[in-house]
Amino acid sequence: MRASVRGTEIFFDIDGAGLVADGPRMSERPTAILIHGGPGADHTSLKARYGRLAEKMQLIYFDHRGQGRSASADPKTYTLEENVEDMEALRRYLGLGPVVSIGTSYGGKVGMAHAARYPEAVSHLILIATAAHFGFIRRAKQIVTERGTPEQIRLCDDLFAGRIDTLEKMRHYFKTMGSLYACKDDPALSDSGLSCAILSPEALNRAFAPEGCLRDFDLRPELGAITAPTLICAGRHDWICAPEFSEEIHDLIADSDLRIFEESGHSIGGDEPQSLLDAIAGFIVYKRKEIAREQI
Repeated sequence: MRASVRGTEIFFDIDGAGLVADGPRMSERPTAILIHGGPGADHTSLKARYGRLAEKMQLIYFDHRGQGRSASADPKTYTLEENVEDMEALRRYLGLGPVVSIGTSYGGKVGMAHAARYPEAVSHLILIATAAHFGFIRRAKQIVTERGTPEQIRLCDDLFAGRIDTLEKMRHYFKTMGSLYACKDDPALSDSGLSCAILSPEALNRAFAPEGCLRDFDLRPELGAITAPTLICAGRHDWICAPEFSEEIHDLIADSDLRIFEESGHSIGGDEPQSLLDAIAGFIVYKRKEIAREQI
């Protein structure tokens, strides 16, 4: 399915029912928008990792402009700000009220900015393996120097120099960096996992290259505007969004919980999938009950 919004076409897909039979009445389930990482990836790995949440809520997946199955646009618009506005435009296009916003990695950056700028649009915010400012790049370079192989160090340099500019280079990057991204073998980084994904090198470089949109972004001044209950999930061994960045986000969002996954790298959904799903579902159920009690 596609939504024509803001001068482009955003691909989206829906999993799970919004209304379910509950005895003599119909009950409304929460709707979650899942925001994929990258940039330069698509939503497909999210389905494998988070699809079981459709047992408890309706899930909406989408691809950022110029990525996955969404239409191309002016590459100058492949930015965090444009992705935030596209997400809000999609929410309105679908006629949704406040949504559960689930953002992973770069998607967490989009989710944070969206929740800060449109607080009335978000009922719950889930941030997975992310960071709120450009300092994560300097720290990632330090970590890969300490932990990485010579080839991984070279590829990290290529990433931040904007030299991963073909599909072949991008697939090689993810396969070779896999042992840094995940503590266990991650299906999303296997040959079959990468072949399922539609990769977009231009969007990747528009973010990470020296003049990229992630080289100077800083959401910290905005995080105090977030009103949604927030769950922050971090992998203890994450190389690109080290856990100290999640701790910083936790300090800046008033109504937030922090969960450190001790056996995970950046790919928490691959390293500790059941624990992550349980944490997300449990947090949403608990907070919905807490809100309901306050309204009585």
